Amino acid sequence: MACALIWLLVLQACGQTTDGAYDVMLKAMYSHTVPLLQPEQLDEQLGRSDKKPLLLDTRTPAEYKVSHLNGARFVAYDSFQVSQLADVPKNTPIVVYCAVGYRSERVGEQLQQAGYKNVHNLYGGIFEWVNQGYPVYNDSGKTDKVHAYSKTWGVWLREGEKVYDR
Repeated sequence: MACALIWLLVLQACGQTTDGAYDVMLKAMYSHTVPLLQPEQLDEQLGRSDKKPLLLDTRTPAEYKVSHLNGARFVAYDSFQVSQLADVPKNTPIVVYCAVGYRSERVGEQLQQAGYKNVHNLYGGIFEWVNQGYPVYNDSGKTDKVHAYSKTWGVWLREGEKVYDR
């Protein structure tokens, strides 16, 4: 984890990022406890009419308000309780996501421990989703805005319009 953060700071200082650098950072950050789902795989699943996955956005309310995946259910990482999903059968396909996938992996672990059998973490989070050209939405419809979490993490968001709280 420390190496990934140092690498992040070096790349930010140079003013550039690469897909390879993002992959290296993510591999170091993830615990690999929740199976990963690539953005293109999720897009394919969402395009099917049968058994679409339940999307869980695990970011903050401010991040979710700026934009989210279409149809995503908000479940804040900081206050997540498995009881929030009491209405969801344990065999439901679930895809969790956050900005880059760290917070969502923690929520995915909780779901697995509670007996949910088909939980995946969106690889690279909403950043990678947008970077690969997939759409995000807010209360008004489709948007180009994405909450970039912080200036440090926002370096990984190459597409869309970055939004910060401050």
